[in-house]
Amino acid sequence: MEGRTAGFVMWCAVGGMFICLAVYAWFSKRPVGFWANAEAPEVTDVRRYNRAVSKLFGVFGAVLAGLGIPLLVGESPAWILLSVVGVMAETIAAMAVYSLVIEKKYRK
Repeated sequence: MEGRTAGFVMWCAVGGMFICLAVYAWFSKRPVGFWANAEAPEVTDVRRYNRAVSKLFGVFGAVLAGLGIPLLVGESPAWILLSVVGVMAETIAAMAVYSLVIEKKYRK
């Protein structure tokens, strides 16, 4: 039981890091980048763009933490598979939302 709880706490810590990133993006004065090692695009409205990216990161972090719940249920591979597949689907959805909605709406 201790190992499962520790795993869940670490999983939630990663989700918490995304929520902290969302808070940083919310209050940032410069455009926040979404992609790693890439500059943020030039945007028409920095504040609204950052708020949109912040909401995306916040939802991502909360859903990520929620997807860690199967770690507490048991050691069944089916439950762990739900977490892994859920994170993959969530990541692809976040990339799609950023590329097709946020970046398209606010890019100069």
